[in-house]
Amino acid sequence: MSAPVNQTCPVEVDKARARFWFWLRNDAARLLWPSRCLACGECGDDALDLCPACARALPWNRCACPRCAIPLPAPALACGTCLQRPPRLAMVHATCVYAPPLDRLLPRFKFHHDLAAGRLLAQLMAETCVALPRPDALVPIPLHRARLRQRGYDQALELAKPLARALQLPLLEDLLLRMRPTAAQSELDAVARRRNLRNAFAVRGHQPLPAHVVLIDDVMTTGATLHAAAQALRRAGVARVDAWVCARVP
Repeated sequence: MSAPVNQTCPVEVDKARARFWFWLRNDAARLLWPSRCLACGECGDDALDLCPACARALPWNRCACPRCAIPLPAPALACGTCLQRPPRLAMVHATCVYAPPLDRLLPRFKFHHDLAAGRLLAQLMAETCVALPRPDALVPIPLHRARLRQRGYDQALELAKPLARALQLPLLEDLLLRMRPTAAQSELDAVARRRNLRNAFAVRGHQPLPAHVVLIDDVMTTGATLHAAAQALRRAGVARVDAWVCARVP
């Protein structure tokens, strides 16, 4: 692997936060609408919509398997599962563990149109992903058009847009297609999740493909969705597929 996946460079993190600040706020807006903590409602700080207590409580996933992002007690080349059965993804990075306060913010963003929470989550991702190996492009996990009509927005795309701007990376939002509607993954066990996603994704058209792409999604549980998307990209000719997610379910 070309760089550590669980370390961040303070200078680069500061640059990423500064880019978000430039795009998302200005001095007049801060005076008219003071920052509020999106987790508890207390006063937020100037650079993050979290109060100091909730910011300190963020469950950063600093020690994790580099192949599946499962939290580990100590650094390792891979967890036992990935050593026995290497996944299709070359690397997976999860910014946080799915725990408080992320376990409140992510459902609000995903299911309740809380795009302000999504903006915060993308900012947290930018702070940790800035030090990772740079891909040629970001590719959000797409929703099927029926689910998109029902929800009104694609949460992975809403994370990928500001992330691409902050890290100055190309965004290929139409590269992947979701070919058929699938049952909600949260309602299925691990085996059913893999079966549910079989042949669910395809690569659009005959456009030239980048050699290295990163899939963007909100939460990783078993990884079935990301692995199915990675398989479609690899079959189409992409040499390396990584994944960046906001949170990993332990």
